[in-house]
Amino acid sequence: MELLTQMWSFLGLLTVLQNILPTQLLSFLHSIYESVQDVFSPYSYFEIPEFNGYGGIDVNDLYLHVNLYLNSINTSTTCRHLTLSRSKSSNRISYTVAPNHTVHDSFKGHHLSWTHHVETAQDSLDEKRSFTLKLPKRYHMTLLNPYLEHVTTRGEEFKRVSSERRLFTNNGHGSFESGWSSVPFRHPSTFDTLALEPELKKQLTDDLKAFSEGKEFYNKIGRAWKRGYLLHGPPGSGKSSLIAAMANFLSYNVYDLELSKVSDNSELRALIIQTTSRSIIVIEDIDCSIDLTGERITKNRRLRPMTKNCQHGSGNGEDNGRVTLSGLLNFTDGLWSCCGEEKVIVFTTNHRDTIDPALIRCGRMDVHVSLDTCGMHAFKTLVKNYLGVDSHVLFDVVESCIRSGGGLTPAQISEILLRNRRNADVAVKAVITVMQAKILGADMAKSPESLDRGLTESSPQKKREERSNSWESKAKFLVRLTSLTKSDSGRRGI
Repeated sequence: MELLTQMWSFLGLLTVLQNILPTQLLSFLHSIYESVQDVFSPYSYFEIPEFNGYGGIDVNDLYLHVNLYLNSINTSTTCRHLTLSRSKSSNRISYTVAPNHTVHDSFKGHHLSWTHHVETAQDSLDEKRSFTLKLPKRYHMTLLNPYLEHVTTRGEEFKRVSSERRLFTNNGHGSFESGWSSVPFRHPSTFDTLALEPELKKQLTDDLKAFSEGKEFYNKIGRAWKRGYLLHGPPGSGKSSLIAAMANFLSYNVYDLELSKVSDNSELRALIIQTTSRSIIVIEDIDCSIDLTGERITKNRRLRPMTKNCQHGSGNGEDNGRVTLSGLLNFTDGLWSCCGEEKVIVFTTNHRDTIDPALIRCGRMDVHVSLDTCGMHAFKTLVKNYLGVDSHVLFDVVESCIRSGGGLTPAQISEILLRNRRNADVAVKAVITVMQAKILGADMAKSPESLDRGLTESSPQKKREERSNSWESKAKFLVRLTSLTKSDSGRRGI
């Protein structure tokens, strides 16, 4: 009791002295106390305020990076009091350290901590926020800069991954303040659900990962930090889905550049300047987006009249002759290709041979990806996605059809599986029927949809009779396919 009485007396004395002594003297005594404490403390303390200076206008980027960094690590194990929030532009729940609470961290074997301070100014509702970093005084000279670089890098990476991705398209006003308009990019395609063979998937993911982590390498060799991909293949082979999977894999925004809306090379440069780093710039159907101008077009006009529409797509030749080949080459590999960092440029085409070789050479389009009909692994991926089936007794028949030239594009297979998704047996049989029709050279005017509809609407007995009559005079391979299909139908009672 006497000890408590003495403590209360001492606190009362301090209160009286605080009210009597001048403010300047109290500040001086406080600074002496902090200096003495700093001499005997084994730690150094660094304050990072929310704003630079005293105006409260210029935001301190380091404060934002610290906040993002603490979101990226599992602070719930070292801090019991967190403030949770979620913005309209993201589905991710973010959290900040509650006022006057501490989060512990480690770096290169040393223990560090962050304390979040929030103070309310007198006679005001404004709050003063800051983080205080505590680290060992003995090593602060060697720890501070590398640790803050680590915090900044990881904070920016977390912001890129957690932010909502956007899909941009040019609005035809690239010379103004913003030539792009955007919507949220929420395409569900990933490399796990993509109908590609495993070897090609691995090659693409390895290449994309090496590119995204290659900042120092590209700077070392003196090359712009960009990568070009040419995706070519028939319609429905999955070019757009692959672009979406690349964007989701890298967590990049997507810029869908329509060259037909670009008036000239100057507007094209303005659009390039407005694109952000860590983005994918896409020009789909590059062979018929525009008719490249310059001497090539002049020569072609002398030899033949300009056609109104592109042979493999739409677009007016006169309107499309406003962006030149040299302007497009500067966009892919010239000085203007260096605007921003970490950019992927993707061209797609259904007819690779119609593109000017200068546009797709190495250094401009570094990786050429040929997309065609589905292989067996890609087919199994689609069946898993649409039907939820990992295996089926008719997979051997499908594989034989693919090897014999009956392969279909992912879009064709997906449509058949989508219509018959309630019955896996009917769906797989429908795909086999279309593959067999392709092998036999059936009437191409009859669409896969009508073939599949005829299969689902006809009776089982009629289907057996039609197959039997159809295969009698065909090759032994087709007889084998039919027998396998019939035997499975007999076992399942279909």
